[in-house]
Amino acid sequence: MLLTDSIGRIMINALPKKNCRRFALNKKHEIDMSRGRLLPKLLAFSLPLMLTNMLQITFNTMDLIVVGRFAGENSLAAVGSNGALITLVVCVLGGMGTGASVLVSRFFGAKDEINIRETVQTTVIVAVAGGVLVGILGAILANPLLRLMGTPDEVLPLATLYLRIFFGGMPVIVLYNFAGAILRAVGDTKRPLYYLALAGVLNVGMNLLFVIVFHLNVAGVAIATVLSQCVSCTLTVRCLVKSDAMYKLDIRHMRFSKKHFLQLLRIGLPAGIQGSLFSLSNMTIQSAINAFGAVSMAGNSAAVSIESYCFTAQDSVSQAAQTAVSQNMGASQFDRTKKTVFQCTILEIAISALLCYTAMIFRYPLLGIFTPDKAAIAAGATRLFINMLIYFMNGLMNMMNGVLRGHGYSILPTVISLLGVCVFRIVWVTTVFSRNPSLTVLYISYPISWAATSAALYICYFALRKKAFAKNMLA
Repeated sequence: MLLTDSIGRIMINALPKKNCRRFALNKKHEIDMSRGRLLPKLLAFSLPLMLTNMLQITFNTMDLIVVGRFAGENSLAAVGSNGALITLVVCVLGGMGTGASVLVSRFFGAKDEINIRETVQTTVIVAVAGGVLVGILGAILANPLLRLMGTPDEVLPLATLYLRIFFGGMPVIVLYNFAGAILRAVGDTKRPLYYLALAGVLNVGMNLLFVIVFHLNVAGVAIATVLSQCVSCTLTVRCLVKSDAMYKLDIRHMRFSKKHFLQLLRIGLPAGIQGSLFSLSNMTIQSAINAFGAVSMAGNSAAVSIESYCFTAQDSVSQAAQTAVSQNMGASQFDRTKKTVFQCTILEIAISALLCYTAMIFRYPLLGIFTPDKAAIAAGATRLFINMLIYFMNGLMNMMNGVLRGHGYSILPTVISLLGVCVFRIVWVTTVFSRNPSLTVLYISYPISWAATSAALYICYFALRKKAFAKNMLA
């Protein structure tokens, strides 16, 4: 490592001054968490990502607000009821993005330029191929899947139309998410924020134009979503192509690496399976909610949108923890991985307390933004009150999943989450809820699963981290 750093400094000093300045400019977009004070870097990583994700949620929320206000309850239910199914599909490929992020972070921490570039190229190829395949299958299976979920007849045609248009844009959506994961792996969370802000403004404008002026209903919202994703995808990929940093994407010399693909699978496939199983359990709950009718579905959709703001803030800290742990494992800075877990735990709890209790206190006026229907508001308020009480456990659970993957454990957090969240919720719906069919009983399954799963993940982390450090030294 010292020899490599010395050679790197000699090469940089030998460059013409013009190239040195350009190299320095590239550095400003990166955050190396293996050096310097850790907490400011965690915040510098988390805050732009938090704003990015909140902007994304805001633009998605505008979809619901526009259709809820200008197209009716059935349209609101149609868009909202697709959430669990869309998440199921995206999570399978999104797990590969997680794998790419962990690998790039590790190679970045070790300053291994060759492996970073091969990982980036392989990731982009997988994103495009996977997006096309999933888009075709999703468009074909949209109606059968929605029927399987028990979507009411009055909502089914609109939900199917929305889903098919969304799947048509899947290649672009997946590529944007993968490219963003690469930038986050090296600590660059600012440029994705700028790109998303531009695309989001376009999304909101197109929502209003297509729904209010052209009366395209849910089709207009779906088209606006896909077109705006095209903008953000183009800008993010261009960022990789134009870069002079280690993670540069050279389209003219694209190369698929079987070695790195298998590494992506080893880390990303369990993450994708975990995300898909989460979505399957949520689809089970969504099917139970569908049985209460379109009004309850609309209220649930609005509540989920509000919850998303809290979750995305938590997820920003979780991704900071995963990136910091991965970089420091690559640099063999093991004490900094311990500091990362401690500091990110405190950040998760503090951010959750601020946002979640605010959402719980002001749940009625917040839900009223989405729909004027009092019954729908009451249904959504039930969910927010129950979930927001200990929602910080959800953030800790997601964070520890990323931390364990950063330490090299991919299958373990998947198994724990499968049992603690997915299996538990499905059993709850088929036993406790079936005997007491109410929204309150249904929603109680969420906080119980978060608390049990996060506790199990923390226990595994403290039991296994020394073993992970020893394995890393031998690699």
